[in-house]
Order: sequence, then C-alpha cells, then structure tokens
Amino acid sequence: MSKKKNYLLLTLLAIVTLVLAACNFGGESTDDSDVGSKDSSAKSKELNLVIPSEPPTLNPQLATDSTSGAILTNVFEGLTRLNKDAAPENAMAEKIEVSEDQLTYTFTLRDALWSNGDPVVAGDFVYGWEFALNPENASEYASQLYYIKGAEAFNLGEGTFEDVAIKAVDEKTLEVTLENPTPYFLELTAFYTYMPVNEKVATANPDWYADAGEDFVTNGPFTLSDWSHSSNIKLKKFTEYWDAKSVNLTSVNMDMVDKENTAVTMFKAGDIDFLGAPYQTVALDSIDSFKEDGSLQIDNYAAIYWYKLNTEGEFTSNANIRKALTLAINRQELIDNVTKGEQQPALGMVPAAVEGFEDDRGYMKDNDIEGAKAALQLGMDELGIKDPSEIKIGLSINTSEAHAAIAQFVQEGWSKNLGIEVTIDNSEWQVYLEKVSALDYNVARMGWIADYNDAYSFLEMYSTAANGNNDTGWENAEYKELMQQSLVETDSAKRLDILKAAEAIAMTEFPVAPVYYYTSLFVKNDKVKDMAPDPIGNVQLKWVDIAE
Repeated sequence: MSKKKNYLLLTLLAIVTLVLAACNFGGESTDDSDVGSKDSSAKSKELNLVIPSEPPTLNPQLATDSTSGAILTNVFEGLTRLNKDAAPENAMAEKIEVSEDQLTYTFTLRDALWSNGDPVVAGDFVYGWEFALNPENASEYASQLYYIKGAEAFNLGEGTFEDVAIKAVDEKTLEVTLENPTPYFLELTAFYTYMPVNEKVATANPDWYADAGEDFVTNGPFTLSDWSHSSNIKLKKFTEYWDAKSVNLTSVNMDMVDKENTAVTMFKAGDIDFLGAPYQTVALDSIDSFKEDGSLQIDNYAAIYWYKLNTEGEFTSNANIRKALTLAINRQELIDNVTKGEQQPALGMVPAAVEGFEDDRGYMKDNDIEGAKAALQLGMDELGIKDPSEIKIGLSINTSEAHAAIAQFVQEGWSKNLGIEVTIDNSEWQVYLEKVSALDYNVARMGWIADYNDAYSFLEMYSTAANGNNDTGWENAEYKELMQQSLVETDSAKRLDILKAAEAIAMTEFPVAPVYYYTSLFVKNDKVKDMAPDPIGNVQLKWVDIAE
C-alpha cells in the first residue's frame, strides 16, 4: 500500500521495543454502547491485530509508511476506494465525470459526514491537497499530486496554489484538471495522500492528528477511539459512515509488538486474529510450521525488497562498486533458506506482478559472482584501491528479526565472495528513516509496495534526487526525460517500452540493488472472513467479518 517507506513499506517491520505484558488483548469485547451502535441488540464483533511499531504519523498528507497507511486507509476515505481486487470504486464521490480529452475530472460528492457531524465538502479535499503540496509542510508524498496541472510547480516553489487546477466549484463539486491523461488517476484518488482533511478542525488546531480525541476527525468506516502511544491503537465503527451497513466489525484492537516471534506466539494462543502485512509480518522461523499445518496463505504482491545505495558515499559513489554489490547476492538461496515465502528473485526494479513486467528483462543474472568480481576490480581501479579489504561497507537495517537474518546472509556473501569488510547497523524505525533520508548510510534496506498497479509507481521516485522517496542521491537526465515521456505517451505498448528503457538505465548505474519480489504471507483465525491483502497490499477492514 505505499514512503511506503514501507517500505514494507516497506515499513512492514518497524520497531518500538515492547514486552508482551504491554499487550491489551484478551480483555472483554467492546460493548455496543462503546461503538455507538444504533441497535443495542447488535452483537459486538472485535478484531485483534498487532502492528510492528508506533505509526510515524496519522496525518494522511504526511504519512509515507505502510504501518501508518494501514490505519489511515480505514479511518479516512478518499474520492474512491480500492475494492478487493485493488480496482477503484466510488467512495466519497457519488458520481465521476471525465472530459473527452481525459484531462478534467468532475467529482460530485455524496452526502457524507465527518466523525464530528460536519458534512464532508469539496473544500476539505482542496485543503488536504494544498497542505500536501505546500513546500512548507515538506510532505514527502507531494509528488503523488504532480499529475494535477500546476501542482509540481507550486510544490517546488515556482508557482502559487492559485495556479493549481483544483477547484471546489461548490460544496458538492470538486473539479480537477491533469497535466496529462493518467489512466490510473482514480486509483490515486484512493491513496491516503489524496484523502480529505476537515478544514475547520485542522485550521483551528494544526496538531489535530497528534492524538486520538475530539479533534482527530475522520470520514472513513472507522474512527480512532484510542491511541496509547507506543502501546496500542483502537478503532471503532463509525455508525454515521455513509455505507455503515457494509461494515461488520464494531471495533479493532492494534497492539504494537515489534518482535515477530512474539506476534506468532500471540496468534497461536488466540490473542490475535490475523498475522501478516500490512500489520506485523509472519516470523521467518515460523513459516515452515505454518506451511505444514496448512494455515499459511501466499498471494502475489506488487512489492519489492531492495537495498538502496548511497551514490554519495565514499565507496558506493562508484557505479562499479554498486554493480558488484548488486550482482553478488544469491537471491534464490536467500529465498530458499532464509525468507522461505516463495518470493521471486528480483532482477529488475519493477515486480513481476505488475502488468507488462512479468518476464525477466535480462538486466543481470542472479548470483553472478564472476561479473561482480570484474565490476569490483573496475571500481577499485577507478578509486585507486589496491585490495578489496580496503572497502568498508555499512549495511543498515531497521530493527527486525527478518531484516537482520537477510542482512547477515548478504553480509556473509559479500565478505566471502568480494573480500570486502561489511558491518551491520540497525536502528529503531523512526531514527532509521531519518538516517536514510539524510543519506547517513552506505547500503540501506527498504521495501516498496505499489501505490497503484503500474510500473511508474516503482520508477518515478528516482526521477530526481530531490524526490522525497529517492534517498540515494542518484539522478540521471536521460532517465528523467524518459519518465516525463511516459506521462504523455498514450499508446500503452509504447509507454511500456519507455518505462523499460528507464529501468534499464537505472540497472546500469544501480542506485538500488533489487533483492526479491515479495509475496504476501499471512495466517488468520478461521472465524475471520473476507480478510486478505489485495494485490498492492491493502487490507480493507470495511469488508471484514467475524463468523458467529
């Protein structure tokens, strides 16, 4: 879902150190009065989950990670919402009209309420989108709005918001004009950066999103009923939500548990009902046992695990050194013996789950040790280095059992096959994000989940070094030009060729080292119905049910 500094993510394995005693599960279910049910006879349906960390932010225009996104997707709602197949359907927009030239979208809002009783109006979307684009707010996902005419110039300080083609025609009508036809624009309007914010509340309290309370006003199927920082988050059904009849759950508990094995213990004890992304992930050393008992479910996933390479680092500034590190990873052995989730070796930057990128593009071979050694020697010659042992690489990870196991495997391979010195550095999630953003690393693990099912979602962030999701310092003029061409090309086959040509450039300069394409692994309690990640990793709690 989605930076996704996910970075699985993508972000999927972020950290706040907690002990099991801090968990709140196992108590009595929320009664009907607690969720404001109109029908006092309705039976409470409570879902128990764990997330890996404190969400870095619950402001939809500032969030960049999957932990925050997993919550925002369920408490806010955009003009559209992705269905179970990750296809957009009308949400806050009751009617959507598109001009003949595919540039102007007119959204007619349905009658809907904020959780404080205010009506959702077109100006709330204008407010949220302006906040994301305003350079003073440093939204790292502002580029998601660059499809809108004038948005990029305003965000880069070269224009004003008056020049941005977003207009509240009246309270019920929002008009948006794009720079170029964008076939997946209605998928974008389901993404959290595009969600509305109650202008009246946010204007009165700029820190409205810091805590649960009367100012944390949302418009989605659930509200944020409690936020015990670094411990627990609780959602409850919003009974005034426009489609409340489709929402079966009355409440959702989310404890923050950073240890994957602790989460497995909780699942097996019946304390949680679902284990898998975008919440806490399945621990690597429990995968075999879940496979054996038949409970592990594995789905395709438009997401990638890769190592970002600091192109301004002492050694990683050299493209041949970056190439050597990339080629000298035995991806298949890593999958077979460490991750064990039937992932696919990543030999490009766009996952095989993305349409048009199913086949190997031939950029490199897996575990190409001879090619890695040749690139290493070229890099050493260019840097004036006589012996590989002079090369010292820091491999940075955010604290996680899974990331540590993967890093140790890669560390051993690089040391053995290249003769370089590799150390592993791990940091708590929010500290880690700050270090990566500041280019305070040599090699750093990240995951990336598609924000929409298109290759552009994986390639766009490297168009400029200034992109908030780039974090490598890499920029290439030809690559940037190809990405611009992909925005205006209307022939789908030609557009695919352009995107592949851009990917090929990056795969000769290696700002990232692709490792594997994710699969979505999860286990769930049999009583939980209609709960599974969609192809881009979202779980829509709106449709989840608990069997009687």
